[in-house]
Amino acid sequence: MDRKSVVELYAGVLDIAVNPKHTKWVAPVLLLMDAVLCALIIRTVSYTEIDWVAYMQQVRQVNDRERDYTMIKGDTGPLVYPAIHVYLYRALHFMTQQGTNIVLAQIIFAIVYIFNLGMAMACYNLAEAPPWILPMLVLSKRLHSIYVLRCFNDCFAMSAFFIAVYCYQRKHWSYGSVAFSCGLGIKMNLLLVLPGILTIMYQSLGPVGTIIELFWMLQIQVLSALPFFRANPRGYLTRAFDLSREFQYKWTVNWKFVPEDVFLSRKFAFGLLILHVAILTFFMFTRWLQPLGRSPKQFIFYMFTTPSKQRREIIEEKLSPQFILTVLLSSNAIGMLCARTLHYQFFSWIAWATPFLLWRSGISPLLQVVVWLGQELAWDQYPSNPLSSKIVVGVLAVVLVEVWLATDETEEDSKAKKQATINEALRRESRGRPKKSTAIEETNIFKSNGQAKKTN
Repeated sequence: MDRKSVVELYAGVLDIAVNPKHTKWVAPVLLLMDAVLCALIIRTVSYTEIDWVAYMQQVRQVNDRERDYTMIKGDTGPLVYPAIHVYLYRALHFMTQQGTNIVLAQIIFAIVYIFNLGMAMACYNLAEAPPWILPMLVLSKRLHSIYVLRCFNDCFAMSAFFIAVYCYQRKHWSYGSVAFSCGLGIKMNLLLVLPGILTIMYQSLGPVGTIIELFWMLQIQVLSALPFFRANPRGYLTRAFDLSREFQYKWTVNWKFVPEDVFLSRKFAFGLLILHVAILTFFMFTRWLQPLGRSPKQFIFYMFTTPSKQRREIIEEKLSPQFILTVLLSSNAIGMLCARTLHYQFFSWIAWATPFLLWRSGISPLLQVVVWLGQELAWDQYPSNPLSSKIVVGVLAVVLVEVWLATDETEEDSKAKKQATINEALRRESRGRPKKSTAIEETNIFKSNGQAKKTN
């Protein structure tokens, strides 16, 4: 093979890796391969019972007309999830012969897994993420275990989440709000994303439009919970949305490097809450309000004025699918960083967000893979230990810092940098000469659409 052929082959492979247009065929190939992998897992790996039996026990009590949440219990404890979780597992109870057909349940969760994966890829595609990061979405051992071998309700909550994200990226605000509220009705962890959602809505819809969307979210929660409200409204709220739950130290994945007495203390919980609010506020006024203006004064001024049509068009243009996905996934990551505790099934909240946030961080592709792999290994460690917990927290912190540093430039600037890099690569290719400093230039090409880091 002559030099020209080698150069053409290299350019073709590189184009497949970095050009978002190839996602349309790369994604289906990965989905098909992962579907086969899920089938092999179900066939060859033993199912692990954790919460499925308890879910079925709780559903049977609801089927027996028990509506008081404080009276519904299973082997692992009381029912602590909102009403849509109950309806969902009642359907699964019916479909799986009262919960006894575990293999059928695994197949259903495998379908949910493939659907979630497809939705995550669709969100990535709208954000113009390069195809080379997609394999990181399908190579997680822990994620396959959560879906196919454990059948946790987090799986369905994340389905609703990615549907909502996709709708928000397409500016279908009401559809997104319905999907988000349905996910919240399965598990309240979706509250972590709400600050990001409200920030985006506020800039696009204004204060009145945002309040209307919140009203629709609330209506879904009220209507779905109505049978349980009638029986014991206080009992439902304190169980389904219990923000004061006490957690066991032995199950924490993220705080094993903290002494147990500190972990169990109220001061530690309160400190994490303050840190959560502080980081959210910092990101909001320095990054998330870029389309509107970053100062608190501008934020408050917008509440009492109606922007001109030209100003509205500018704001809408800046609220791109990439910007929206970055804000929502960052909001979720901030919540996980400051979470009172994380259990193994909570990995489903972050697994499909990390590759995109790493890409948005602008660090080198090799370092992105290293950080992703570190996160995977830390979550695979069972039981967790101080080192694995440090890695879990460290990865979240590093990713958020790097995303913050990399997203200060305007989208126009980032696109200009991307185009200039691609033009330079094509210019060298057309001359038929090997590139100088190849590794550096390849890294720059991989950093597409907003990936160049801010220079001081």
